[in-house]
Amino acid sequence: MEPTPPDPERQMQPAPLKPPGHPDSGLEAAIREEAEGAPEDSSGLGTMTENNFWLKKIEISVSEAEKRTGRNAMNMQETYTAYLIETRSVEHADGQSVLTDSLWRRYSEFELLRNYLLVYYPHIVVPPLPEKRAEFVWHKLSADNMDPDFVERRRIGLENFLLRVASHPILCRDKIFYLFLTQEGNWKETVNETGFQLKVDSRLKALNATFRVKNPDKRFTELKHYSDELQSVISHLLRVRARVADRLYGVYKVHGNYGRVFSEWSAIEKEMGDGLQSAGHHMDVYASSIDDILEDEEHYADQLKEYLFYAEALRAVCRKHELMQYDLEMAAQDLASKKQQCEELATGTVRTFSLKGMTTKLFGQETPEQREARIKVLEEQINEGEQQLKSKNLEGREFVKNAWADIERFKEQKNRDLKEALISYAIMQISMCKKGIQVWTNAKECFSKM
Repeated sequence: MEPTPPDPERQMQPAPLKPPGHPDSGLEAAIREEAEGAPEDSSGLGTMTENNFWLKKIEISVSEAEKRTGRNAMNMQETYTAYLIETRSVEHADGQSVLTDSLWRRYSEFELLRNYLLVYYPHIVVPPLPEKRAEFVWHKLSADNMDPDFVERRRIGLENFLLRVASHPILCRDKIFYLFLTQEGNWKETVNETGFQLKVDSRLKALNATFRVKNPDKRFTELKHYSDELQSVISHLLRVRARVADRLYGVYKVHGNYGRVFSEWSAIEKEMGDGLQSAGHHMDVYASSIDDILEDEEHYADQLKEYLFYAEALRAVCRKHELMQYDLEMAAQDLASKKQQCEELATGTVRTFSLKGMTTKLFGQETPEQREARIKVLEEQINEGEQQLKSKNLEGREFVKNAWADIERFKEQKNRDLKEALISYAIMQISMCKKGIQVWTNAKECFSKM
């Protein structure tokens, strides 16, 4: 690890917001009680279990998905899916778990929440949303975003997103996130009133910083390369899995042909009929089991897709650091230019090919009073520039410190989650193979009894 560089830009902090209205007192009391007992840690350095106060006493779930029809901003008819978010107090006053709040949200509102979090917490690896349209699907799986199976998987993904945010030591305390769970009406207006859209960095500016920054932090450069490689590897893995699913589906369904043939054969045999009929039944059961198997596989594919989308969240942190570093370098360059101008005015020496030299040749020398006035203005600008540069350096160091702490937290989460997902996937494959062996063992016993 290299030492923290002295030169990134500023860390953006959300302005305090007061929630309009009064949410359910049980939920609010539970949150306030935990918030008061939580340690003060503005840096966000802590584990999910140490600083997380939302998931200790509040259960969050996306319990339903409902197809609806309405009119959009262009007054055109549209069909969309709404999701029911339920928040439940784990410990109520009477010791029982009581439903305290429920509301409906569209996918676009989840997107708005995440965009807000990206702007106000640029140093955090913000959890991704599930895909809006199906990707890496095998041919029997529908790519329609209104397909019931896809909607169900997205419901699970949206619930996972909320749980990720609620378990984050910093994001869980955000007021807009709290209102997202508790305030159904006017929530969009409340988000827009924060002015977060005005603070979004333009893509052109980010691209310019990427190519023009002179002293990038090697750690963030390596992290950006890692995120590209992670995305590439997981994409390839998902494509391989889709091809395997296609072939596996075909192999299983072919066993249905075995079942049909054995059943037809049993009709013309007397002594062998019962054994052939039983073997055909086992083959039919085996052929039909692939649908449930591949449905379970989609769950593991969605876990991989989450980290496919996490790669972009990592790049977002890297891009913000590049922007900050570029702004800092431009501020330092501007300060150096003003100091040079002040020195030239004070000493009376002018560089041959400078703009000042050309002006002097065209319009003549300045009077001492004019020169003194310009020196005074430049000195004020230099003092302001030095203060801004110092402030940018301090804020930049804070950004790097907090960003790297969150990246380390993310790495631990990623290693744990992917390890569990891959082990579970391997166990599922082993179980599937054992069932196949059992089917053919049963078929063998049927043949033996003929």
